[in-house]
Amino acid sequence: MSTIRAQKDGWEARARVGVVVPHADVGPESEFQAMAPEDVFVHGSRVHFGAMRAGGEMDPKIPHDPVRAFVEPPHIDDAVELLAASPLDVIALGFTSSAYVLGASGEKELFARLEERTRGLPLTGTTTAAVAGFTALGARRIALVNPPWFDDRLSGLGADYFTEQGFEVVHHGPCGLPSNQKLITPGALSEWIRATVAPRRPDAVLVAGNGIRAVGVIDALERELDFPVLTANQVLFWHALHLAGAREAAEGITGYGRLFGTRPAGGAA
Repeated sequence: MSTIRAQKDGWEARARVGVVVPHADVGPESEFQAMAPEDVFVHGSRVHFGAMRAGGEMDPKIPHDPVRAFVEPPHIDDAVELLAASPLDVIALGFTSSAYVLGASGEKELFARLEERTRGLPLTGTTTAAVAGFTALGARRIALVNPPWFDDRLSGLGADYFTEQGFEVVHHGPCGLPSNQKLITPGALSEWIRATVAPRRPDAVLVAGNGIRAVGVIDALERELDFPVLTANQVLFWHALHLAGAREAAEGITGYGRLFGTRPAGGAA
């Protein structure tokens, strides 16, 4: 009889979440793993993003052509298919700006195309998850805090996206922080939301852009401002867990916002 006592080795998973990210962005995987319980694992797949250079460097404002190209075939389709070949429970698209450019109808067409490659795994994206999150929280008047590398036109397309979904957008715009992932700090982001967004008294705010460092300030801001704070990676992870059938894992997450205490309409719509 063996007396070996095995250490934890990562094979016992309650849920495995796949996430597709731009090739030089570590934000979604980093923030997913920070929020994840010990038995929820994150697996990434990368797609080249023409507005991003080695080391995660970007221009102060990203052009729109690479944003659209990111979700055009064949590269994202192939990345999704390769990720879906793994024994995962759900796939998440960790990219906000493409949905802004495509609009709600274009995003639905993208999902329909990619679902042909997912082997039946559920699929979600940041803006789809945000719509589910706002709805679960009963929020109708919303504010959008976009990354500083979004220009005003891209920010306006984001407002159009959520207006089309039936929300009243009381504020939107690129936040006034350095347009560099490495220079966005929790303190600076909090101060921007406190000074610029809170006076609008939204029902909830979304810090959009999966490459912006944000999940660490959610809890403190909610306590101070008394409205729900959603961030791109937080709401995407929340929705992905529910789609994966890991409701208990989602509801067990604390310290990252009121959202984790709610369920999507219909359970995982």
